[in-house]
Amino acid sequence: MPLSRKLVTAAFLPAVVVGGLLVSATSAAANVAVTQVSSDPFTDAQAQHRTEVEPDTFAFGTTIVSAFQVGRVFGGGSSDIGFATSTDGGATWTQGFLPGTTANTGGPCGQISDAAVAFDAKHNVWLISSLGVTCPSGTPVFTSRSTDGGKTFGNPVTTATGSLDKNWIVCDNTASSPFFGNCYTQYDITSSGDSIRMKTSSDGGLTWGPARAPSGTHTGLGGQPVVQPNGTVVVPYLSLNDQIRSFRSTNGGASWSSTTQVAAISHHDAAGGLREEALPSAEIDGSGTVYVAWSDCRFRAGCPGNDIVLSKSANGTTWTTPARVPIDATTSTVDHFVPGIGVDPSTSGASARIGLTYYFYPTAACTAATCRLDVGFISSANGGTSWSTATQVAGPMNLSWIPDTSQGRMFGDYISTSVRAGGNAYPVVPIASAPSGSTFTMGMFAPTGGLPITGGARRAAETPASRTAATTSVLAAF
Repeated sequence: MPLSRKLVTAAFLPAVVVGGLLVSATSAAANVAVTQVSSDPFTDAQAQHRTEVEPDTFAFGTTIVSAFQVGRVFGGGSSDIGFATSTDGGATWTQGFLPGTTANTGGPCGQISDAAVAFDAKHNVWLISSLGVTCPSGTPVFTSRSTDGGKTFGNPVTTATGSLDKNWIVCDNTASSPFFGNCYTQYDITSSGDSIRMKTSSDGGLTWGPARAPSGTHTGLGGQPVVQPNGTVVVPYLSLNDQIRSFRSTNGGASWSSTTQVAAISHHDAAGGLREEALPSAEIDGSGTVYVAWSDCRFRAGCPGNDIVLSKSANGTTWTTPARVPIDATTSTVDHFVPGIGVDPSTSGASARIGLTYYFYPTAACTAATCRLDVGFISSANGGTSWSTATQVAGPMNLSWIPDTSQGRMFGDYISTSVRAGGNAYPVVPIASAPSGSTFTMGMFAPTGGLPITGGARRAAETPASRTAATTSVLAAF
């Protein structure tokens, strides 16, 4: 079917400067100024406009790139993948939209989903991984490349085909690593019980090698690979039996180890029909320590709500007991979920600077009509031993302000935080306000100037409370 002129115009809008032109905004209850960095320009009838959900971010030097779904579709995916780029350390931003993905942008797919961002320092290329939905080849994984510093991206490269889900991408950016310049994409095969696969590229994402699986049992989703300075790739993920597990490669992706348990999960499902899950968020510090955060109720007797918990590993095989991030008291009514962790790559160990963004309900026991959704942030300057006082970045938001899906109201299955070397933290998060009639008002925002990593004296805890058994259900797709 030919594209209408109106859709073509919207789809191929040039990247425009938005930081400093759009008015900075603060929520009535939040105490952080935020600047809108992107908004949904599309008008296709299949999607819920104007919405943007599920961001990832990556920072390298003075450049920060975020990617996310634009125009969420109820049944899965979105009208396109958008991106927001800052080349001056978060001071100003430009927005753009990936070409060659859906019919909105001259591509083959009905919808597109699951954006993740990486930078390949060896080849000087920015990469956005995405998942095609209702494409001629099923639900393929794509890689879109930028060779001009994240300002524009070309048509996507097909990385993998089949019935796939929950892709993620990372590159080895340590010049002394034996695998410097390798990039790794993780995904799972939904038609094979969510079996996990990895692919490797050594030419800046232009071509990808064969699909390889971890040794042994390896079903799950939501893996987030990170690369240690010695070239070892560690991939934490959510297994189908309610565990955070991980596997690794020490030979540049030629083979992958068997999986090891990080921790069993105790999880409280968010109230109000909100789509959320205990997917892990993973980052790495300058010495190679891997940090994994997820939402977990183990510290709250009876599992009435989740905390954000954190586990660390120096080698990807031995993990610390999950520690509770002390956002508030375990007796509070708050439910915390969907963390996005960032670590300053120029710091490590007892001096590692961590920024953690998360969503929360002030009152866990709420309904679709009464739940209020907020965004919080907390930081550590000593590798997670102690933490700052938490701050509210955005909210409150009514659930009716965010798009609906077949699995509940959705702001994203994940969010992200990037911490600039020696600088502030930059989460890019979806924030909604009241719709205008039947049109949503939900875009991507960044804290104006970033959020400082202050740390503080609030000590992390490692002793779980007595609790009743809890389980978690795994998201299906897209």
